[in-house]
Parts: sequence; structure tokens; C-alpha cells
Amino acid sequence: MSTQLYLVPTPIGNMEDITLRALRILKEADYVLAEDTRQTKKLLTHYEIDQKVVPFHSHNEHKMKGKVVADLQAGMRLALVSDAGTPGISDPGFLLARACREAHISFTTLPGATAVIPALVNSGLPCEKFVFEGFLPHKKGRKTGLEKIANEERTVVLFESTHRILKLLEELCTILDEQRQISVSRELTKIYEETVTDTPQAVLEYFKQHPTKGEFVVVIAGK
Repeated sequence: MSTQLYLVPTPIGNMEDITLRALRILKEADYVLAEDTRQTKKLLTHYEIDQKVVPFHSHNEHKMKGKVVADLQAGMRLALVSDAGTPGISDPGFLLARACREAHISFTTLPGATAVIPALVNSGLPCEKFVFEGFLPHKKGRKTGLEKIANEERTVVLFESTHRILKLLEELCTILDEQRQISVSRELTKIYEETVTDTPQAVLEYFKQHPTKGEFVVVIAGK
């Protein structure tokens, strides 16, 4: 069975971080499903790809997936991209992948850009076993999630936004042992990329004195 849907990773900052295969798939698709059409059109324009782009995001994916599945069943070949990184990892993609599996539609995910692995390796913390928690809940379930992290023996990887990073670091100072190491990476692959690895309190003090712009990946040593 030939592949009909491709989940295509896109750069998380540096435009060069896209594979030749991904560019070919984007050119050959009947249309591209995009979390943010404006962002995707910038990428396509950069690589001189003239392709139809259709919105597919968290606000319309339940409504859209039926039409997309119908197009795939009709023989179309489609590509799905998120704003940055790999679709389905804290971004739209899971629901469509599940719908395709239920409808026996062939799909595949291309290897490519993700913030998780660079941040994990940059941290200098053990990489052989780790757990990815994505974004912690803002309210309900947050306390439980933090307690789970405090008792986790594997290295933990989290995503956090620029608006909430200081709050998260303050919470980690409260729940973690004073000498337990954490690492925070921001603006990965971009000109202002940086990674800070130290005790929770030291990392918090650093980011109180330095910019907290950009997307953050937080890596926490196991207990």
C-alpha cells in the first residue's frame, strides 16, 4: 500500500534544518495541512515551493479530519506540518494519525527537527532513559504532575512558554532537592540559543536576570 499521508517535521528556528525528503514531499503533495498557514507559507516561499496550504489546527482538527480522510480515501497524497518541529508532539497530528489508522489509510512520519533531543543532549544529564511530559497542565493536575516529576528516577523533559517559565522554575525550586540538576534551553537552533545547567535555584536566578523570550525546554535530572 502506497503512503498517502506524510507527517513532515519542519525547522524549529533555523531554516536549514529540513531534510531533502521533506522538501520533496511538500512539493509533491496535493495540498499541505498546516497548523499556522502564515508560518508554513514563509517556509514554502523560502524554498520556492508553490503549494496550496489548508489550515489544520487544534481549533478545527475535529471538524477537518473527516474531510481530510475522505480526500485521502479518494487517492490524494497530503502532507501535515505544525508551526515547528514534528506534528503530534505537543502539536496537532495525533487525531488525524489515529483516524487514518482506523480507516486503514497508509501514513508515515518523517524524521526531522524536534526540540526534545537537542535540549536533552545539551543538558549533560543522563540520556539513556528519559520521559517526555510536554506542557504541564496550567491548573487542574499541575500539582500532581509536579509531584510525579519530583519522584521520577529517569531524566524528565518538559516544554514551557516564555510567559510561564519563571513560575515553573519557582515551582521546581520548591519540589526538588537543592542539588538536583536541571537544564533550561531556549531559542534552540536560533542565533540567541542558550542552555543553562545548574541547581534549580541557580537557574531561576539566572533567568530572573536574563531574557526569557522564546520557547523553552526544561530537562530535570532523575531522583
